[in-house]
Amino acid sequence: MTVEWAAWRRSADGDRKRGFYAPDTANSLVIGLISKATVPLENLFVPFSFLLVTAALTPFHLPVDRWWTWVIGMLATDFCYYWGHRAEHRIRILWTAHSVHHSSEQFNMSTALRMPALMPFATFLYNAAYIPAALIGVPPLIIMFALVVTSMFQWPLHTQRVGFLPAPVEYVFNSPSHHRVHHGADNPYLDKNYGGILIIWDRLFGTYAHESAPVTYGLTKNINTFNPIKTNFHELLAMLTDISGARGARPVLRAVFGPPTTSAGLSAAKTEPGGKERCRPQIDTTT
Repeated sequence: MTVEWAAWRRSADGDRKRGFYAPDTANSLVIGLISKATVPLENLFVPFSFLLVTAALTPFHLPVDRWWTWVIGMLATDFCYYWGHRAEHRIRILWTAHSVHHSSEQFNMSTALRMPALMPFATFLYNAAYIPAALIGVPPLIIMFALVVTSMFQWPLHTQRVGFLPAPVEYVFNSPSHHRVHHGADNPYLDKNYGGILIIWDRLFGTYAHESAPVTYGLTKNINTFNPIKTNFHELLAMLTDISGARGARPVLRAVFGPPTTSAGLSAAKTEPGGKERCRPQIDTTT
């Protein structure tokens, strides 16, 4: 992050449109620290024990000491990551947590720190995305290892300082360009490029978009705050507000499990672009 910040300061276009704004960066850092501090507490409620149970129930058990098991495990986990990540954008209860990561109107490596804290129910539902990998016999150890590798791989993708990588790499792997698209808040970038390590899943399942124009970062309805507590819980409070105002079981279920939509309170719309005018960073297309 320091190197990225120094490069931004030395550049001729060193303004916040290129990805740094002190209050926003401070907010990201605090949110990151809070999430790290609460991970042990959250893991008391959302352990990976269900993966162990699933692995015990399945008749398939791949040997952990074979190299090909690790290859299968990495591919299977990345496939599950794609669908889990896609669900985070399309299911409201999951979006209450994941929206924290998308709440910054800037885009730099500090943005990667914006991870939700104290969202045990949403985290539990998201982790269920990896049950299929366990059901085909991938050892839970490999699943957890693959998730760590995915997290490390994605950190440096949160930058505007890297343009397009060589075409073969861009075609197969997730890249800074692909991930800038993923953080786009308006069409044609909205809800695109869910891949973790590989971008081929997006190409296969129709959610791929190429970076062809400047990206508008943030939510389609921005929350206009640098308060880390409000940033962390804004969409959860919006969902609870919608539930309290719902009449009947169907509206309640839609408020919890339906797609994120424009609603009362602080809800962040995901279906159509809107909200206030945002800064539009320029794309550096150098390799």
